[in-house]
Amino acid sequence: MKVYISVDIEGCAGITHWDEAEKNHADWQEFREEMTREAVAAIEGAKIAGATDILVKDAHSSGRNIIASMLPADVRLIRAWQGHPLCMVQDLDETFDAVMMIGYHSAAGSEENSLAHTLSHDAAEIRINGRRASEYLIHALASSMLGVPTVFVSGDKGLMAEIEEVNPHVGRCAVKEGRGQSTISMTPAAAAKAIREGAAAALRGDLKASLLEVPEHVIVEIAYSNPVLAARHQWYPGMEHVGNRTVRFETNHYFDVLRMLNYVT
Repeated sequence: MKVYISVDIEGCAGITHWDEAEKNHADWQEFREEMTREAVAAIEGAKIAGATDILVKDAHSSGRNIIASMLPADVRLIRAWQGHPLCMVQDLDETFDAVMMIGYHSAAGSEENSLAHTLSHDAAEIRINGRRASEYLIHALASSMLGVPTVFVSGDKGLMAEIEEVNPHVGRCAVKEGRGQSTISMTPAAAAKAIREGAAAALRGDLKASLLEVPEHVIVEIAYSNPVLAARHQWYPGMEHVGNRTVRFETNHYFDVLRMLNYVT
């Protein structure tokens, strides 16, 4: 079994403030360790389920957060960014059996996580065919485009509710929930246990049931906080400025969406 694990930080247990997610702030050290521990728990769960080939992507900010020395010797780790449209699942291909997403979080525009955003801080909200798009949705559609199901996701309670609506077959583990600018969270030990068990259970299930239906026609709307960004990005090929800081993009190929987001978010 070949498994891809994409790891973010804003959905990890305990993390609450942007200082804790930023590489140049002292608070980051504690939560890069938590991000690593949750990645290790997912790796252990994958191995319990029989995974023999595991590729881990450090998918937060610089892509240089996970402490490599804490990972098992037999996994591979992607650090930093290639610039490919697959973004948080870069180097994923059809040879993988499953994707897992650890430390993921609610979408831009959500009140379910004090650190909610989608891809960058520029977009106030991104919608795909009318649905508010999280980083989970964008990249689970990307994996499904390749025929690889995203079978397990850990993160905040709000994201788990979104995933249940999108595809209830996806394994889910809420390690925290938002309360305004505060959080209610599992302890690191409890989160690691839940992720390990959840990952193993998901990989033992019907993997293909977690595939998303990739739409044949896609409409993406992006609302920016800064009106200058809407004015600038309207010049991306196929983009239309529809007013109120919002641009609109249509295509019949989901890869076009990934390529566009790589340039305008």
